[in-house]
Amino acid sequence: MTVVGENTGTFMLGKELDILMGERARLLKVAGAAAQFVALMESRALPESVATEAELLAESVNALSEDTLRDALAAITRPK
Repeated sequence: MTVVGENTGTFMLGKELDILMGERARLLKVAGAAAQFVALMESRALPESVATEAELLAESVNALSEDTLRDALAAITRPK
């Protein structure tokens, strides 16, 4: 590959990484909000029509690794 081709490939890879990191940041905010919701929700008070979805959400949050969950909660923490 030529130097120009390598530079173009490196540039494109950098752009793709930027896109993926932005998407990760947005997904961490969603996961953090979901984790906070699950922590605060009173499952017995939910209508039966949403109980299945709430259970799926809780199971999904609980399946996150501790590091990812910590990052997700940090992503929704507002500065004081």
